[in-house]
Amino acid sequence: MNAWKKEAFYTLEDIYALPDGERAELIDGRIYAMAPPNTVHQRLVHFFDWKIGNYIQDSNGNCEVFPAPFAVFLNRDDATYVEPDISVICDPSKLDDKGCHGAPDWIIEIVSPGNPGHDYIRKLNLYANSGVREYWIVDPRTERVIVYHLEQADFQMDTYTFHAKIKTGIYDNLWIDFQGLNL
Repeated sequence: MNAWKKEAFYTLEDIYALPDGERAELIDGRIYAMAPPNTVHQRLVHFFDWKIGNYIQDSNGNCEVFPAPFAVFLNRDDATYVEPDISVICDPSKLDDKGCHGAPDWIIEIVSPGNPGHDYIRKLNLYANSGVREYWIVDPRTERVIVYHLEQADFQMDTYTFHAKIKTGIYDNLWIDFQGLNL
């Protein structure tokens, strides 16, 4: 469906009207097409879902991890709808059968080769302004992870390689060890 590529203000109604199989995100009334994920992308999504999910289960945590596709309505309006690759939500009142209403506590995005600026700039600003506590940008091409601690006043940023063991900010004792990652 190419009709939505024209300049206009779009809403959730337009997202829900997309043809089956076509995915897009809606940010401030603009639609951004989503390319189908490749194998490396899916391996990374599975890796994070598995690591975080196991940690939550083993520690009897109250948070939940949701891999994409999972609807996040950040601003509680009908002009912004995103599908982060990984969303960790600790407030169950934000969840209903449609998805998450409000900011997840932790979001991980795996950079799409076709549009890296979307994750590095547009979504960073969106998540920072929406109340997301922690945002990870995982770039398989450079094998780097940028971690933003958005709840801090100066929003601290740290950069790691895929050879690192990274401590999460929203948990006291969860470390993501990339050593076992097979891409």
